[in-house]
Amino acid sequence: MSPGFNLLDEPWLPVRMADGQVKDVGLLELFDQIKQVSSLAETSPPSLVAQYRLLLAITHRTLTTEHGPWTEAHRAKWFREGLPQGVVQAYLNKWHDRFWLFHPEHPFMQVAALAALPETKDKLKPWTQISLASANGNTPVVFDHSSDDAPRAVQPSVALRELLGFLQFTPGGLVQTLRVSDKAGPLSNTAAVVPVGANLQQTLLLALHPCGANSDLPAWERDAPQRHELVAEPALPTGANDRYTRLSRAVLFQRTPAGHVQWLHFAVGMAMADDLNAADPMASFRAGKDTLVRVTFTEGKAFWRDLPALVPDAEGKLSKPATVLGLAANLRLMLGDDSDQPLLVAGLASDQAKLLRWRCEQMALPPALLSDTRLAGFLRDKVRQAEGLHDRIRFLGVSMFAETMPDPDSKDTRARARALLDGGAATSVFFAHAERALPQLLQHIAHTDAEAAENHWSAHLLEAAQASWKVLVQQLGRTPQAIRAEARVWPRFQGVLREFRPASPITQSPEEAQA
Repeated sequence: MSPGFNLLDEPWLPVRMADGQVKDVGLLELFDQIKQVSSLAETSPPSLVAQYRLLLAITHRTLTTEHGPWTEAHRAKWFREGLPQGVVQAYLNKWHDRFWLFHPEHPFMQVAALAALPETKDKLKPWTQISLASANGNTPVVFDHSSDDAPRAVQPSVALRELLGFLQFTPGGLVQTLRVSDKAGPLSNTAAVVPVGANLQQTLLLALHPCGANSDLPAWERDAPQRHELVAEPALPTGANDRYTRLSRAVLFQRTPAGHVQWLHFAVGMAMADDLNAADPMASFRAGKDTLVRVTFTEGKAFWRDLPALVPDAEGKLSKPATVLGLAANLRLMLGDDSDQPLLVAGLASDQAKLLRWRCEQMALPPALLSDTRLAGFLRDKVRQAEGLHDRIRFLGVSMFAETMPDPDSKDTRARARALLDGGAATSVFFAHAERALPQLLQHIAHTDAEAAENHWSAHLLEAAQASWKVLVQQLGRTPQAIRAEARVWPRFQGVLREFRPASPITQSPEEAQA
């Protein structure tokens, strides 16, 4: 295979410019115009995160190669003055031959050995094998009608962007080539967090991992993977550069005469072992049943309900925020910048090998919440308060629904009532109302105004509860049984709301006033 499609020169990376224009650029053009680039414009959440990670690895290796050990002071200087563009250009040109998408020995983020291995050389899979949004094998996707027997050919840029997201987010499971199964990608089942700056350059510097061991190399600086590495035991990552570019599956594109991608070779990759002492820099953890678990996207659950996982916990038992959040907070502290920190949360949720949903959300946190455990604890209590109120309303709603059914106290009846309630909109309405109050709550907490935060949050939770109850009553209907069921549960609902109502002023009787 002759070299073709070099990532440095060919336009493949979608970006949004400061003037709002969206266009594709190559890596040389990107870093040459980085001050005018607002953000990446990828629409697939897994590929979006993977592209940020690729650029972080390039930036890190550029600065480490040029400056050797660098410090947080250097990062602050680059944030104020800009990245040394000539250094970035020199680094990319040095590794120019490792950025060919099609290459006989070093195809970018691929394994050339698959073309010669007996197990893979005559075995082709459709390119949709690496497309997390496409139907392939026994995983059909709504509105996608791809066929494994006749996949449509795609532009190299499309295949490349899909590959980057796949390598980071692929779930573990059966592969049946070289090994029976393989471990998941670094961000499998993860809601990855990226602190966002005013432009792409600031975003990269906010999330830039510290200067570590020089042995932490990205994929393109390593020797071409061979069979023995693919079948070897899982290996610990050498650092963030390794994580951000790990070949979690072995892939080799087959180029069509027109230069497109239709088929590929596929096998197990260079499996990454779990490092309990060094979590992925973009993964956050919340308290689970027995231990901390990765934060992912849950069906019907807005991500703000997992905000406690993004803020620090003094004992480390309730949360473990993503490392990049601490990096961003430290940099802003050095710069004296106390404005809110915008966050991008994106990724893919999966259940073992089954892909469930992907999502991309944006929010902003006051920097004090990223560093002050006391304020973080207050926020955690407020979110817990909302969850507790919703659970109590849900319990009462189940009781009300069950009252309209035969044998309302039986286990099966209550199960049917729960399913009926969960199929409605009451939960969504409750948390949508609460979310409207969240930005102001965060500001009250950041300014240590506990009384204002309490009053603001209680008032909006009261409104959320009343709106949710209204939906439950509408869902219940107005039959005689429904009206009786509501009448039985109504006093209990009012009792739940009592603690959220403002305290009534104490008035004196005329006799007490005269005394």
